[in-house]
Amino acid sequence: MKKIILSKINDHVYLLDEDHMSTGYLVVGSKKAVVIDTMNGFENLYEVVRSITDLPIMVINTHGHPDHIGGNLYFDNAHLHERDFELAQGFMKEGFFQELIQKTGLSYPEFTPIKGGDVIDLGGLHLEIIEIDGHTRGGILLLLKEDRILFTGDAINHHLWMQLPTSSTMSELEKSLTSLLYLKDEADIILHGHARGIDDISLIDKLYQGVKDILAGKNEKDTPYEWFGGKDMQHPFDEYSVICYRLPVE
Repeated sequence: MKKIILSKINDHVYLLDEDHMSTGYLVVGSKKAVVIDTMNGFENLYEVVRSITDLPIMVINTHGHPDHIGGNLYFDNAHLHERDFELAQGFMKEGFFQELIQKTGLSYPEFTPIKGGDVIDLGGLHLEIIEIDGHTRGGILLLLKEDRILFTGDAINHHLWMQLPTSSTMSELEKSLTSLLYLKDEADIILHGHARGIDDISLIDKLYQGVKDILAGKNEKDTPYEWFGGKDMQHPFDEYSVICYRLPVE
């Protein structure tokens, strides 16, 4: 059984590392707790969360990929941007999700739409929803205002997949990132969907420059990237980070 490893970021933010495969987060206010991404669902995440808090729990998925929504079935609610509804619901019809349903006797809750500009009041803490069009078309970021923490799912990380058929174009990602550069003044750290610790907010700038370089044809250091969907390209944007993308760049 793959286990979730808990790490405490501060007095009310916890990192949930599911066997180094994907990462979720728990944010605990005085009135409500929010789970940000439920990972694959290998372990009963509800029980893990209940070992920390007995407050009402709200689940928010940063996007509709299976390694971020799999554990939704342990909860009675799930919030997702509606542009990712079809994507997520498609995965839920597949074998692993159906096996989880049969194994646990539970069912997945219907998605409730969430959108940019929504603010979740946890009691003393506030999470602002911010839309980002890139890794998926319905991706969101969550800004924990009081702690200056930005939760980014897979939309801003060190190994960004943009080669998926359901991803936006590189030009659309550049447009999104341009509109989000103000977040450098609103947050100090990033917690992304495959992290084991914190990243500096400057990761936004590095990713942004990498996207601009791809669009400008500055690809002399790019190399082939093999994954389960075939072979595409990967572009390094700092000493240990890449953007994976398909050709031609759109």
